[in-house]
Amino acid sequence: MRKPNKKRSASVKAKLRANVAFRMNILFFSIFLLFTILILRLGYLQIVEGEEYKRALERTEEVPVNSSVPRGRIYDSVGRILVDNEPKNAITYTKMQTTKSSEMMEIAEKLATLIDKSVDDINLRDQQDFWIMKNTEDAYKKVSKKEQAKINANVDLTTSQKQQQIDKLVRDRITPEELNSFSEEELEVLAIFREMSSGYALSPQIIKSDTVSPEEFARVSERLGDLKGVNTTTDWVRVPKSNLAILGRTTSPKEGIPRSSIDYFIARDYTRNDRVGKSYIEEQYEEILQGQKSVVKNITDGKGSVTSTETVFKGEPGKDLVLTIDSEIQAKIEDLVETKLIEMKQKQGSNLLDRAFVVMMDPYSGEVLSMVGKQLSTNKETGKREILDYAYGTFTSAYEIGSTIKPATLLTGYEQGVIDMGETLIDEPIKIGKGDPKSSIFNRSSRIPMNDLQAIEQSSNVYMFKVGFRLANAVYKYEQSMRVSYNDFAAFSILRNSYAQFGLGVRTGIDLPGEVSGVTGTGRLPGNLMDLTIGQYDTYTPLQMAQYVSTIANGGNRVKPHVVKEIREPSLDGVTMGPLVTEIGPTVLNRIQNTQTQIEHIKKGMARVYFGDNGSARSYFGDLPFQAAGKTGTAQSIHYNPETRKITAAINSTHIGFAPFDNPEIAYAVMIPYAPYFNGVYESTGTILAREVVDAYFEIKQKNSETNEEVSKTIQTIKPVFVKEEIEEETEETIE
Repeated sequence: MRKPNKKRSASVKAKLRANVAFRMNILFFSIFLLFTILILRLGYLQIVEGEEYKRALERTEEVPVNSSVPRGRIYDSVGRILVDNEPKNAITYTKMQTTKSSEMMEIAEKLATLIDKSVDDINLRDQQDFWIMKNTEDAYKKVSKKEQAKINANVDLTTSQKQQQIDKLVRDRITPEELNSFSEEELEVLAIFREMSSGYALSPQIIKSDTVSPEEFARVSERLGDLKGVNTTTDWVRVPKSNLAILGRTTSPKEGIPRSSIDYFIARDYTRNDRVGKSYIEEQYEEILQGQKSVVKNITDGKGSVTSTETVFKGEPGKDLVLTIDSEIQAKIEDLVETKLIEMKQKQGSNLLDRAFVVMMDPYSGEVLSMVGKQLSTNKETGKREILDYAYGTFTSAYEIGSTIKPATLLTGYEQGVIDMGETLIDEPIKIGKGDPKSSIFNRSSRIPMNDLQAIEQSSNVYMFKVGFRLANAVYKYEQSMRVSYNDFAAFSILRNSYAQFGLGVRTGIDLPGEVSGVTGTGRLPGNLMDLTIGQYDTYTPLQMAQYVSTIANGGNRVKPHVVKEIREPSLDGVTMGPLVTEIGPTVLNRIQNTQTQIEHIKKGMARVYFGDNGSARSYFGDLPFQAAGKTGTAQSIHYNPETRKITAAINSTHIGFAPFDNPEIAYAVMIPYAPYFNGVYESTGTILAREVVDAYFEIKQKNSETNEEVSKTIQTIKPVFVKEEIEEETEETIE
């Protein structure tokens, strides 16, 4: 057998390795060459052509333009217009980055010959600056060279600060005679120039709107070729169709963004003269209602001058809001509240009465069906009494709510295990040490055994006091002092934490700004604890009361109240609503820690308030044609007059309820602070008004059902605003 040639084999392997090495060298050289070319090319672009590319980039700039687009409309729950927009002719001016003051002055002088401009907004500083511009040489002669040299020698000042000091001296030395030398025509030019210069580069500034006549609009339109930067356009004015205060208001272009919110809005591409919502719904839903501005591409030359513009985005109107509030129900309850205020104001002891509130909610969805607040006021010009809308007071003002808190007190006792359902306690006057006795209104001297449902039905204060004692683990004995211990402090926290589960003493989460949580008492005496159990210590808002009774009505869920239920695209034809964007459903904030059996037990007690033999509201609700439930309340309160610093004893008349009993459609709360009170006598005005409110709701529901006007969940047709009958002027004049 022939042996392999080892030398030949080694030679082949050597050639193969040499071939691979050669190829690798070529590859590495190619990579090196490519990187060299790339580096040279980048260097060429940066060093040789960099300036040209930079100038090309500067020639193109996309900026949002402050074009006037309509804000979103606001509708009620059935599609009636509450806030609309009205188009107005407007004349605007847009300055460039390189526009000089002299150029603007020239345009202002031309515009002054074409339009009439009010001079009411001109201030002293405007006149001084205008005089300096018109008389520059004479103006700076008012500051001597020695004074200028002294200012310029101050090394602690920047160049601009030095000029500011010189300018201030000039303005201070302009005489009244020199300022009064302006003619009416010159002042009109100044008024126009003032508006032009207050705008920002590339952002249209409104020179005149609202009062632009067709003739002025036409004259300016014909001369646009001679008026660089001037344009005739359409501006939109917000037009409320309802006096409901929670709709809120917007700023005008002259007001612009409120100073306190400038940083917030500027960071969101607003400009300082943008209209923005400044209160309530307009403020809360600003970014939805605002719409989107036009975006234009400005083509500039190397000096920053705009050579042409190109629209990138035309802008679009704001989205529409559909509220949960029904205008017809709202108007009816407003009339009831106004009438009740006028009626109560005629009674003795009504000198403190000046407001009343009603809140109605869907207890399951949290939709606010009606939010009414009315306040009596005196017109400063006429001296006559008038009734103002105070709907926002339902969540921005708080009061003692009295016995309406008792269902929550009992539920707290059940949950803490200090009292059993159906347990009997003795209603009797309570006297701690040498203090004044505290008792139930219906029992000033006797000992009456009663269970928890009877305590709710008759509104027993003493039953609630004894629940509080048990929470504090305190032993009560007639006319003996009660020890204040750690357990007493714990009882305050237990009650307040429990009340908070229902929405009392905490913010409800309403989709409106400015909500308050109320005032929490700081005392820790046994008497304070007793007052807390019957709603005569801490304060709560009418909206919190509505959320509280809704929590009981729906079986234990605290639902977030809301006044907006839908967000829609703008209407395309003005006849039907735009497509639905967002539907705002119920939000459960928490569930109370009671069992369903305990909640149903309390609801039975609240039904006895209306229909029981000793029900505290039987005389007002006993003939109701369907089952419902509620709780009356009267709180001893005080009224503080900030002008006279006088404190006066007062009472608050309150009521909560829900209907129908088995499947509640509405939960309602009535609050009448500082109700008529004379010689210890008062009327259950809150309960009387509550019955009227319930009747009104179901009457309107029945009427609309019979006339097929009940609205489906998918609203499509836009309806005209609901117009309510106004209270006769002579009726208002009888208010004393």
